[in-house]
Amino acid sequence: MKHLLKLLDLSKEEIIEILNLADQLKYENKNGIEHKLLAGKTLGMIFQKSSTRTRVSFETGMYQLGGQALFLSNRDLQIGRGEPVQDTARVLSRYLDGIMIRTFEQKEVEDLAEYGSIPIINGLTDFCHPCQVLADLMTIREHKGRLDDLKLTYIGDGNNMANSLIVGCLKVGMRVAIGCPDDYRPDPKVLEFAKEYGDKLLVTGDIMEAAKGADVVYTDVWTSMGEEAETEKRKIAFAGFQVNDELMSVTNEGCMVQHCLPAHREEEITAKVFEAHADEIFDEAENRLHAQKAVMVKLMSK
Repeated sequence: MKHLLKLLDLSKEEIIEILNLADQLKYENKNGIEHKLLAGKTLGMIFQKSSTRTRVSFETGMYQLGGQALFLSNRDLQIGRGEPVQDTARVLSRYLDGIMIRTFEQKEVEDLAEYGSIPIINGLTDFCHPCQVLADLMTIREHKGRLDDLKLTYIGDGNNMANSLIVGCLKVGMRVAIGCPDDYRPDPKVLEFAKEYGDKLLVTGDIMEAAKGADVVYTDVWTSMGEEAETEKRKIAFAGFQVNDELMSVTNEGCMVQHCLPAHREEEITAKVFEAHADEIFDEAENRLHAQKAVMVKLMSK
């Protein structure tokens, strides 16, 4: 494992190793045990999309690991003024020990890895969100005690979250159901990947069918960053694609709810369901810190 570009690149064993290390680092953190595994290391964080959780969790994680993080926005980099990404990659590789990038195009992340000589971590692209799904899997395993043969149902846009959940969950032995409108299905490359798992993936426009027998229900906002011009169109398309009491009534007893945040209450999820499962959702948010620390240690401590 040289980079974290997308979960499609990782084996089941590599994902489980990250989760196991994340559990260890979380335990040590909660018990006041210092783990300066990245002392003297520097992570550059390139943000072309802003974020609360990504920035704070990576900065805090690097500090707890004994290193430092540099926040780099478009205004701080020549990449924002037209410098080719391959030149930025080669320059930053001579200063830094790793790069986390949160951006739009997956190709930009892949190009950084191709032309740079240090580990690259995908903090989010329009195609996938691997760090979030590692935190999701960590949280599900904490609450359920296992991952094998659990069913996760995702309700909403077949976006980067849906793409990464399909890949991550199938690889660790879970079943997945996606409830989404026909015009907002997951990426064709992801659906092609899922074919090797037979009937373990269901994609349907019937959210009740998707939710039946679920152990975990997951949702995301209807309009992601960069799609604001489509807000009204999406409100019409996703009307009814909501996590609410009716949907939860057909899930398994003890079904968890997860949301990658920020949440728009009364759109993709009701306030009642959100608050009933708030502990699970904010455990998930916290675990971004621990899962990302595990990724950084795996990639940058060599």
